[in-house]
Amino acid sequence: MLFLRKITWLVAALALLFVLFVPKLPVSNAFVFYMLFWVTLASSFNMIYGFVGYLPFGFVMFYGVGTYITAILWSRFQIPIPVAILASGLAGILLAFLFAPTLRLRGIYFSIVNFSCAMVLRILVANLPEGWTGGSFGITLSHAYQPILSYYFMAVLTAVTVVVAYLLLNSRLGIALRCIRDDETAASAMGINVGLCRLKAWILAALFPSLAGGVEAWYTAIVDPDTSFNLMITTKAIVYSMFGGLGTVIGPILGAVVMYSLDDLIWGTFPLLNLLILGIIVVFLILFLPRGIVGSSTRKWPRLKAIVQ
Repeated sequence: MLFLRKITWLVAALALLFVLFVPKLPVSNAFVFYMLFWVTLASSFNMIYGFVGYLPFGFVMFYGVGTYITAILWSRFQIPIPVAILASGLAGILLAFLFAPTLRLRGIYFSIVNFSCAMVLRILVANLPEGWTGGSFGITLSHAYQPILSYYFMAVLTAVTVVVAYLLLNSRLGIALRCIRDDETAASAMGINVGLCRLKAWILAALFPSLAGGVEAWYTAIVDPDTSFNLMITTKAIVYSMFGGLGTVIGPILGAVVMYSLDDLIWGTFPLLNLLILGIIVVFLILFLPRGIVGSSTRKWPRLKAIVQ
């Protein structure tokens, strides 16, 4: 078991070195950037769904707000991009507080209301004065385009997200969140402040996709309503997390790496069948791997739990 743990840390160290040297290697920067992007989104989605059991269908709204806040602050107020990205994270937290009352709902009711909030936000952004949001055409950040620097920003953000997820899993808050997920009534009877713990997880789940949205806006140098509030972002965050294994740290990472690589291959080879194959994978997951790769592996080999948290 100690040997396997060492192997795990070695693989993590090699992966980190690879990410750091990607701009110097004959590897597609864009491919690795978006792999890091999806690891960040899947890991942050896991903080609210995998740890607490709340399924936000409108998860994309945090990413969308992050893209627009960064674009507006840079293009309209000439605020430096790094500062604008930090402000986008703050905007995500404020949005989480704004929609915090919806956490009183449970199950499908929360999911539907959260989805509705995201759609309302998308319509609101699209209909704001063009001088602010650019209307349906969006905002261009071509003069701020720095793919290498934005790549490293995403790498740092991904590392921070994974570290926070690991610390959360092994903290008292993480234990409380899993108790709430398994039985909210019992958790409350044990003295756990259900509302406060849930709110903390909700804020963390909002912070990282908002920051990722800001960095991605910098990397692509263009923001528009259709892209920033595309429901496929929520769908892929769910699928990638489920594929790897919810409620763990390594699960969303593994799911994002494998599924994004597969998605990129399918998109390049069979562009018209991309959504069809994604749907088939979802059905396969629900029927045969409801716990994901990590969850199914630890259930079959319980000793792996000490390694694949």
